[in-house]
Amino acid sequence: MSRRKHQVQAPASTPKSLFRRVERTLDTIEHAGDILGTIRNVTSYMTVNFRDDLGILGGRIYRLEGVEYELVQVFGTADAGALGTHVPRDYAAIEAVLDSGLVVMARSAPELDPSLEAHLGTRERFAAIAVADGDYLISFDVDPGRGSTEDLQSSLNIVRLAINQKLRQERFESILQDARLIQSSILPKRTPRYGDFDIGGASRPAEAVGGDFFDYIPITPENFDLVIADASGHGLPAALQVRDVYMGLRMGLTRDFKLARTVERLNAIINRSKLASKFVSMFLAELEITGNLMYVNAGHVLPFILHAGGEIEYLREGGMVLGPSPNATYLRGFAQLRPGDILVLYTDGITECHHHRSDEEFGLERLQRLVARHAGRPASEIVQTVFQAVSRYAATATPEDDQTVVVVKRSAGGNGAT
Repeated sequence: MSRRKHQVQAPASTPKSLFRRVERTLDTIEHAGDILGTIRNVTSYMTVNFRDDLGILGGRIYRLEGVEYELVQVFGTADAGALGTHVPRDYAAIEAVLDSGLVVMARSAPELDPSLEAHLGTRERFAAIAVADGDYLISFDVDPGRGSTEDLQSSLNIVRLAINQKLRQERFESILQDARLIQSSILPKRTPRYGDFDIGGASRPAEAVGGDFFDYIPITPENFDLVIADASGHGLPAALQVRDVYMGLRMGLTRDFKLARTVERLNAIINRSKLASKFVSMFLAELEITGNLMYVNAGHVLPFILHAGGEIEYLREGGMVLGPSPNATYLRGFAQLRPGDILVLYTDGITECHHHRSDEEFGLERLQRLVARHAGRPASEIVQTVFQAVSRYAATATPEDDQTVVVVKRSAGGNGAT
């Protein structure tokens, strides 16, 4: 059957979009020098760029000096006249942030000192994080009318963990070779055969090791799980994060947890991990040989089914990216892979690859047209065709971000028989 052209509007931004902007903040951490310079860069960047998203208006940096914290720098609307103020370590707000790493408080909270808060110039609502083992505190004035508390907490928690990760980075470099061995061991060595499905997948890291991951996990002779994940960034920290994803998935699925429960448990593992300096998007699906597909999309760029008739179905159901919120919940979605249909999973290193001259992104629609043009080819050839097209588009053999593609085709005459 010929594939008719079908006009589909590209999907709206996903829960990952805010965290993409947070990742730009993290770039200032990765390329900074000393710890105070890192903290200054981050506080300044967030004060300037997160007014609308999170309501951040001003920022303050406190440094531990003996048993007190000294206000050493201010940003945005914060009052510079309070510089040099010393706050006791046992002050309620400081104890709270040292205890949990992150707090969001109202200035009117009964445990706070109104005269001290007035002197510091804090606004009605503020948030604070502790970094560098409590040697520094970063406080932000927050407009309560902008952004959500969940987004504020998630974003600041990512930043807090990333700053702390920066301090540990040298130790991680010594285990780079171990990370290479780990990654080579967790990517699938061979492609499974299930029923009338043709499966292909491959991954290309941007550095020696990468943060993309995919796997085929056998469950029974009648069904198997597919997973694709993207740990933010690339290189060693992302590769170590991928290891956590792999181990958490294997643990959950071998214990016969349901999909949503498996993802929720994995989210808690990533949240607790000291390596969780950023975040992980993931798509996990269970495919039966009948074509029934159950899935959970944890903030991942939208996989799609190119149906035999040319229409496109996006797989949206799920929840937020893994890591920022320990109590995030996830929903299952359902789809049907019918004879002649093609399921395409990918990471944003594919669609966000930039043209070597125009800087235009490769984009989702271009990927969909490419798959449709080569729909008659085996799944593994479609995967390689995508990589070749993206390389030509960027005019470079080395990708700027990790790139992964997985394709599952159901034969046009499929009946689910093994």
